[in-house]
Amino acid sequence: MSHFCDTWDGVSLFSSICCSFPLMCRSNKSPWVCLTCSSVHCGRYVNGHAKKHYEDAQIPMTNHKKTEKQDKVQHTVCMDCSSYSTYCYRCDDFVVNDTKLGLVQKVREHLQNLENSAFTSDRHRKRKLLENSSLNSKLLKVNGSTTALCATGLRNLGNTCFMNAILQSLSSLVEEFRKTLCALWQGSQTAFSPESLFYVVWKIMPNFRGYQQQDAHEFMRYLLDHLHLELQGGFNGVSRSVILQENSSLSASNKCCINGASTVVTAIFGGILQNEVNCLICGTESRKFDPFLDLSLDIPSQFRNKRTKNQENGPMCTLRDCLRSFTDLEELDETELYMCHKCKKKQKSTKKFWIQKLPKVLCLHLKRFHWTAYLRNKVDTYVEFPLRGLDMKCYLLEPENSGPESCLYDLAAVVVHHGSGVGSGHYTAYAAHEGRWFHFNDSTVTLTDEETVVKAKAYILFYVERQAKSGSDKL
Repeated sequence: MSHFCDTWDGVSLFSSICCSFPLMCRSNKSPWVCLTCSSVHCGRYVNGHAKKHYEDAQIPMTNHKKTEKQDKVQHTVCMDCSSYSTYCYRCDDFVVNDTKLGLVQKVREHLQNLENSAFTSDRHRKRKLLENSSLNSKLLKVNGSTTALCATGLRNLGNTCFMNAILQSLSSLVEEFRKTLCALWQGSQTAFSPESLFYVVWKIMPNFRGYQQQDAHEFMRYLLDHLHLELQGGFNGVSRSVILQENSSLSASNKCCINGASTVVTAIFGGILQNEVNCLICGTESRKFDPFLDLSLDIPSQFRNKRTKNQENGPMCTLRDCLRSFTDLEELDETELYMCHKCKKKQKSTKKFWIQKLPKVLCLHLKRFHWTAYLRNKVDTYVEFPLRGLDMKCYLLEPENSGPESCLYDLAAVVVHHGSGVGSGHYTAYAAHEGRWFHFNDSTVTLTDEETVVKAKAYILFYVERQAKSGSDKL
């Protein structure tokens, strides 16, 4: 958790901010106000002027005689004018605490009052201007011709980027989920506010109530599980039998069932694992089939020092290394002794996973957070992943029964966690749509390229089963 430094003058800041906000950047996207000098700059996903402001502020300190007060670490803290979250560039993390006088909250309230008064004074005129500027801003030049962006961001409702990143990745409960996903690709507005869905999440998922930062993977699992449960009972007058008829192309033996039922959730994300456990004393083998909606993969410890794609020291960790670690034969430790029915007591054993059935959409979760004695630390290792041709055949239980194309997957979306801890930081997402890649940063959506996507430190990867033959390279 980041903290404010002793040199931060909260009183003078609040006075200056209440007077004016000097705009230092021409862009009106992702505005951040500096809580030291109250100047406003754009965020790192626009032109990065807020970060440059922090870097420039460090230079004069090296050219002048420093006072005792200046010798202390200088923290440049800024606030997102849209979501009112605070961020420290020196700590490279979001700040969750306030000053003793609660001045950060006062700044938030002042910004909210300014926003409310601006909307109420001339709401209709501004809405018209916003719609016109939104339409113009979504016209991009691609290969010399003008084309529409056709994508819409999701407003941050207060540390809800974990939810936005998952929704923007899935874009593929039930009624509000459908409305939100439909709005994502209409491109008719600058940002859609998923308040109705968020309040439904609060109602049915008590763990996610409040405005604290949450784990995007945990939210995704809760969301898919609850969608699966709702679809079993039907919605909007549509019975479960009708829903299942839409997925009748899957044979009964090939369906992934969770809690004894199959829905569109399991038809898309559902796969089946075979868990083999062998007693090392008598050799007895136990087999168990488990359905899954995603696979959680460890990042092997030997790669954990390599944090960037271009870093020279040490070998590069690849997605194949993580998959191999998940499926390799493993000897269980003393805390996981297997109850052997033949020996009739707990014995040392080995365990191995095979994939018995692959899903239509393969969701791979890289386990970047792990518990130590007191803290939950983040594994910041860069993991190389393919955009096309992820070959899963070698991890199948019966690869000989699979066709040449049925095991190949192409990347559809990536969720990225920025920051150092699961309870803080920020989530963004990359998603492919009609052959183009988009970067979703809450309400800001930008067109990006494949080179940028592959450099991301992925937290969750969504791969889609390839349908047509292609000459793409395999992993």
